Amino acid sequence: MQKNYAGQPVITLNNGVAIPALGFGVWQMENLQQCEDAVIKAIEVGYRMIDTASIYQNETAVGTAIQKCGVSRDELFITSKLWVQSHGYEETKAAFQRTLDRLQLDYLDMYLIHWPFGDFLGAWKALEELYKEGKIKAIGVCNFTIEKLEELEANATVLPVINQIELHPLFQQKELQVYNRENNIVTQPWSPLGNGNAGLLENESLKIIAERYNKTVAQVILRWHLQEGFCVIPKSVTPSRIDENFNVFSFELTEDEMNIVRSLDTGKRLFFDPKDPEWEQKMLNSKADI
Repeated sequence: MQKNYAGQPVITLNNGVAIPALGFGVWQMENLQQCEDAVIKAIEVGYRMIDTASIYQNETAVGTAIQKCGVSRDELFITSKLWVQSHGYEETKAAFQRTLDRLQLDYLDMYLIHWPFGDFLGAWKALEELYKEGKIKAIGVCNFTIEKLEELEANATVLPVINQIELHPLFQQKELQVYNRENNIVTQPWSPLGNGNAGLLENESLKIIAERYNKTVAQVILRWHLQEGFCVIPKSVTPSRIDENFNVFSFELTEDEMNIVRSLDTGKRLFFDPKDPEWEQKMLNSKADI
């Protein structure tokens, strides 16, 4: 029986698992007390999906928040990610256990390969085994290009359920969106608000739409993500914004309004390019998973 996560909209993944359509991300929350407080606040507001990663170095804070929040484990959807330095079959198994220990959990709802570098095929083999053992309910990837997805799928026995990528109105990755959709992979945008890009949040067309619904521009953008069928994970440490970002289920954009947001695509990243060999080398030489 599928969970309904307190009646929130859910997306059904290609293995039948339901994931809340709107979750809470904790990237760049390096202050552990601040992270713990933000996660507890998010769960109080109604978020049921929490997205962390080993490289964020805040899994312990997320785990403490889960223990303190007063919501039972089976009502939460917890995601973490495998860092590049832990790619490889045995290394992945060990890194996964460290993540479980830090989170104080005995299973993850979803575990993702963070970047498509190094021995990600060996890592995927380990994820497949952990999935089949029931230690992970769903497995997926982040920042995978079409080429890397094709390489993974050619060597996989379990297909990824999600591809978590940079995606926001200024950079919409439409070709990758189509590929994901055609292959039953859910697109999950990270930095869905463009990391607070002033040009985006001060856009006059978006302001007009926001005023029409008595919402903020950020709420309009999150609503656009949801109506595109994405599984979206905004982050904030500000209590009022945590609340605001969740309050996006009471209105619906028209097709014309959706097209206005679609028209903002510049085709230019604000962040890291998985096709950039310099970025790949930087990741491969970066600090190891703790």
